[in-house]
Amino acid sequence: MHQLSRQNQLWEETIPGAAHWSFQMRRGSALRLTDIEGGANLSVLFYNMEEKLERYNMPDTLKAQHTAHLTKGFVCYSDMGRVLASVIEDSCGWHDTLCGMSNAALVEAKYGKADYQQQRNAMHRNARDSMLIELGKWGMGKRDIVPNVNFFSKVSADEAGGLHYQPGHSKAGAYVELRFEMNVLVVLSACQHPLDPATQYSPKPVHLQAWHCGTADADDYCRNFRSENVRGFYNTELLFR
Repeated sequence: MHQLSRQNQLWEETIPGAAHWSFQMRRGSALRLTDIEGGANLSVLFYNMEEKLERYNMPDTLKAQHTAHLTKGFVCYSDMGRVLASVIEDSCGWHDTLCGMSNAALVEAKYGKADYQQQRNAMHRNARDSMLIELGKWGMGKRDIVPNVNFFSKVSADEAGGLHYQPGHSKAGAYVELRFEMNVLVVLSACQHPLDPATQYSPKPVHLQAWHCGTADADDYCRNFRSENVRGFYNTELLFR
């Protein structure tokens, strides 16, 4: 875990369970996500802040790095072959890239109906509608939702292709740190994972801390973690020369 100081820290915030938010992260800044209670899920989308048609591309991220999940060393590619963000530290070890996000029908079927008129802030939110609320703030909408990352969740595949969610994967205090290689719009929702077998609606809070960290040098771990990443960083750095 990187040590933060008053000189380099930008801000910090706690996202309540099921809450949603969107914000900008500049090139050379980093973001630590911390699972406060254990069992959190944070669904996240990334977009190029200057040209939002460029966004996180799950298939390219996975095939370029020969993986099906994210942990330290892996990067998040855009659909232009550039690196949006890099995973620079990770105590959790596995973050889901395959299963997408919850929607209103799924949440109602699993947990029952609880709308704002009856439950106020205890209403049952879902990740898709939460993402649409945040995207609307930036002039975006349904067509801009793409396969997302689910931080703190582990889903593995068996030999027949079945997907298996691992309850209790993320413990209290687990964290992952992202360094941003471009100016990035981050959109997130703290709703439960769509495969979470819990029978109660109980999304968990996540703590966010942002700081200045600088950009990757030639010996950077993420740059050299996979051979394709060297090219991805080069393509990204061309934007800033």
